[in-house]
Amino acid sequence: MTLFEKIWNRHVVKSISVDTDILYIDRHYLHEVTSPQAFESLQQKGIDIFRPQQCTATVDHNVPTKNQHLPIEDPLSRLQVAALTDNCERTGIELFGIGHENQGIIHVIGPELGKTLPGTTIVCGDSHTSTHGAFGTIAFGIGTSQVEQVLASQCLVLKRPKTMCIEVNGSLNPFTTPKDVILYIIAQLGTEGTTGYFVEYTGTTFAEMSMEGRMTVCNMSIEMGARGGLVGVDETTIAYLSERIDTSEETQNDWRKHVSDSGAVFDEHITFDAAAIFPMVTVGTSPDTGIRATASMTASKRHTEAGLSYMEFSSTQHINEERIQYVFIGSCTNGRIEDLRAAAHFIHGRKKAPEVTVWVVPGSAAVKRQAIEEGLAELFLDAGFEFRDPGCSACLAMNNDKIPRGALCVSTSNRNFVGRQGDGARTVLASPLTAVASALTGKITDPTTLEIHAL
Repeated sequence: MTLFEKIWNRHVVKSISVDTDILYIDRHYLHEVTSPQAFESLQQKGIDIFRPQQCTATVDHNVPTKNQHLPIEDPLSRLQVAALTDNCERTGIELFGIGHENQGIIHVIGPELGKTLPGTTIVCGDSHTSTHGAFGTIAFGIGTSQVEQVLASQCLVLKRPKTMCIEVNGSLNPFTTPKDVILYIIAQLGTEGTTGYFVEYTGTTFAEMSMEGRMTVCNMSIEMGARGGLVGVDETTIAYLSERIDTSEETQNDWRKHVSDSGAVFDEHITFDAAAIFPMVTVGTSPDTGIRATASMTASKRHTEAGLSYMEFSSTQHINEERIQYVFIGSCTNGRIEDLRAAAHFIHGRKKAPEVTVWVVPGSAAVKRQAIEEGLAELFLDAGFEFRDPGCSACLAMNNDKIPRGALCVSTSNRNFVGRQGDGARTVLASPLTAVASALTGKITDPTTLEIHAL
């Protein structure tokens, strides 16, 4: 069997039909945006939280990333954060609120706290829950009505997805990162290329990736339509978890079983060559418009005239001719310590371009502390970057971190939809290395073109 089938079958409480099951959920992550209605509905119905000990909550989407010690200014954000606090206190759910040492983006803190474990099922009212699949889990986002179902029963009624294997082999080119790998795959398959599937990433390229890199890849699985993505457990997985929680040899041996069997049959199998992948950026208003960071605008197979028009790009130009005004380094895609280390290393004493505003937003309070301890924060500040408090920030602009109308932002986040980072904002998705290279030059820049030694 495939790894997906093994985990799914073990969690089936009851089969309703040939392709629909009641699935048990091991871990339920919560945040302030998609949970208030679910809590309120259950309270009105007089239904208790079934297993609060299997829930973990934090505040991330709406929290400010400057002056977090002050009251939240936005009324709606303040109300949602207060509602989550009240709901968790009332029901006994573990909450990491503003100022807590474990607060951060839910998809960053879950793994770093050792709560995301191999072979489990994980849900959250957030589409990028697929991030946790990097640990050999079935992890996916759910809607508010399903948040209510899980709170009430620790189960969900679900249609079983098909399985797809995406295999990438070979070592990555210099300055090509996991973010570039997933942007390349999405560009090849399109935003609906894996609709109806749960994707397993295999091959030597993923085997050589760190856990942070695998999380980045799994995070963006949904940008090509997948229900989720996962990577089988190996010694890299075990080493990451063993640094965070106490594990016995028996537990580690059990984790090692969470891989697809040799000869397992997937519904679809697609193979790519790592040698074909270089630093990538998007040119339109969809994550599948990725091109090499030195290519012409029309190199994207999926660009549209409407997308280029919104981005104010000319089809006759190359992407690296575009001047930028903002850079955002952060989000559940690239806000981990490894991402910040790569960005800081790339600075090497340089200063940002005068006309560019750069926000570096750690994915968690722990990442922020580590960045300060390692001297990364000082490097960012010396380069003229802003180093902020943890939160989702400019990934989706539900807080004060909005890119101004018309400004062009190179972002390490996961979506470049119209208005995603602010009303009228223009977004180019990229890796932390490409984002920093662009911040230093003032235009979209392939990091391989800078005179700097490879990491």
